[in-house]
Amino acid sequence: MEDEMKNQQTGQPTKDTAVPEQEGAQQSEVTEEEASCQTETPEQQVAQSKADKKAEKKTKKEKVDPLAEELDKVKEELSKSKDLFLRTAAEYDNYRKRTTKEKETAFGNGISYSVEKLLPVIDTLEMAATAPTEDPNFKKGVEMTLQKAAAALKELGVEEIPAKDLPFDPNVHSAMMQQPTEGVEPGIVVQVFQKGYTLNGRVIRHAMVVVSA
Repeated sequence: MEDEMKNQQTGQPTKDTAVPEQEGAQQSEVTEEEASCQTETPEQQVAQSKADKKAEKKTKKEKVDPLAEELDKVKEELSKSKDLFLRTAAEYDNYRKRTTKEKETAFGNGISYSVEKLLPVIDTLEMAATAPTEDPNFKKGVEMTLQKAAAALKELGVEEIPAKDLPFDPNVHSAMMQQPTEGVEPGIVVQVFQKGYTLNGRVIRHAMVVVSA
């Protein structure tokens, strides 16, 4: 009691009077915060809500972006691999067609070369078959040989070029001479000196003929 009287005389606050003053200051601060919250308008509250949602979306996007980038990389690598596969397939197909054609050409050239070397033999056998002989067995043997040779040539795609009594064709005929022929119009093959042949439609030897004038 004496201390309180001394404090009152010296003007110092007592314990009982100090506490209410602190409580009043705290109440004042709370009141100011509540007042500031109450002073926000509805528009400001809506704007703040939108800003919060935008920030939330941005956070989610930042989390998804690495996965999206990785997916884009995978798609790009897949596209490159597909393009490389298609180019390789196209190149292989072109190579296959080219090699097939080259093989066919080489095979055809080989047959052509062989047939060209055999044709003089065929010519000789034909001359022997038409030559007069007293041995019928010899003539028959030559004719049978010619028949077998003709069959073998046909299997290889070799065919005789028609010429006798046909119009002269410079694509398959080679004119040795021209001679007037009674009853035959000009430009007709009247005699064949040497037969011509084609291999799969390609001339390997022109027919050597005489043409009417």
